[in-house]
Amino acid sequence: MIKVVKFGGSSLASATQFAKVGRIITSDPERRYVVPSAPGKRNSKDTKVTDMLYACYALAENDEDFDKELKKIAERYDSIINGLNLKLSLKDEFEVIAKNFAAKAGSDYAASRGEYLNGIVMANYLGYEFVDAAEVIFFDKDGNFDADKTDKVLSKRLSKVERAVVPGFYGSMPDGSVKTFSRGGSDITGSIVAKAVHATAYENWTDVSGFLIADPRIIDNPEPIKVITYRELRELSYMGASVLHEDAVFPVRKAGIPINIRNTNAPEDEGTWIVETTCHQSKYTITGIAGKKGFVSVNIDKDMMNSEVGFGRKVLSAFEENGINFEHMPSGIDTMTVFVHQPEFEGKEQAVVSAIHRLAKPDSVELESNIALIAVVGRGMRSTRGTSGRIFSALAHANVNVKMIDQGSSELNIIIGVSNSDFENAIKAIYDIFVTTQL
Repeated sequence: MIKVVKFGGSSLASATQFAKVGRIITSDPERRYVVPSAPGKRNSKDTKVTDMLYACYALAENDEDFDKELKKIAERYDSIINGLNLKLSLKDEFEVIAKNFAAKAGSDYAASRGEYLNGIVMANYLGYEFVDAAEVIFFDKDGNFDADKTDKVLSKRLSKVERAVVPGFYGSMPDGSVKTFSRGGSDITGSIVAKAVHATAYENWTDVSGFLIADPRIIDNPEPIKVITYRELRELSYMGASVLHEDAVFPVRKAGIPINIRNTNAPEDEGTWIVETTCHQSKYTITGIAGKKGFVSVNIDKDMMNSEVGFGRKVLSAFEENGINFEHMPSGIDTMTVFVHQPEFEGKEQAVVSAIHRLAKPDSVELESNIALIAVVGRGMRSTRGTSGRIFSALAHANVNVKMIDQGSSELNIIIGVSNSDFENAIKAIYDIFVTTQL
């Protein structure tokens, strides 16, 4: 039995947090491979080490003196080392970093040093072997993650190591230079390590006890989600409900490894399990609610549209010409609506409208802005009749006007369009009808 554990920046922000993490790891002998992030904020006014590194490197890139800023970063690590009473010095490491900053080694290199240094500290604290991610995680010449090469090299390396620390967030290019994943990429590293060692579970430790059914900024003390499938997670993450980096799902999903989202500050909480499939029945019809504001609906009308072959393709070509992605596209016999991100669309709206007229020759095109999209997701909806009706009823009771409703063929999610101003009330109404009334 092997568990890979990844700890976020808030879990490793100070010596006190490090000590909590150490107790969590050593409490379970199956937790053999550790993936740390860089130290996060110690309080609301603090700065993440990664952001400090970006700022420090910006000075170096502009040929300004960066010694003072680099010293502040060194002091952050020294406070952790001294707080843990470790006999460890990072002096040599910071000398190398200073030299590489002066040589303009790149912003990816600069950002990666937060995880790199924290990995050294963590390995020293636990007595585990340190494995530099640049030696085992690879990107191709175009900067794309090389999954096959990484899995082969990483599997071979870790098969010889009983317990190891592999820093998150970065790997290396074919020329040896450091390349990072996008922000939050330590989640991806943890997933890659879990796949390489054929882990029985990937524990992702952060500052929340898993996923909640709805945004706690909108719903007071929303119920937690105990089990969620990868497909449900994808739908909710797409709509902004994110505790985990989206790309972290794919390596473990292919390998059938479950992810457990846990809380470093409340290790007794079971958290949320993310699984491929499950017979676990949720207490509620829905699994979660998530949404985003700031969409535009582009309504296209044309008589006998449904009998015109290629009409949809012509309309979408107008968006493609202008480099705009569409989010949803519900349609009827003589009408179709395309939902797009408002900030992305506003500067190109007339070019898109003109292109639609030129390519598809509709009877009319109308735009409506300031729309919010809400996703109601749940595997339980497949076997429950009247879910859409309950949503309509709840929203009508809350005086929310529904501008669009679209249900996927998988019956896993229902997308609702409402005005931005109705967004919070709509989520409260849906939560109340499916969750509060069931408590």
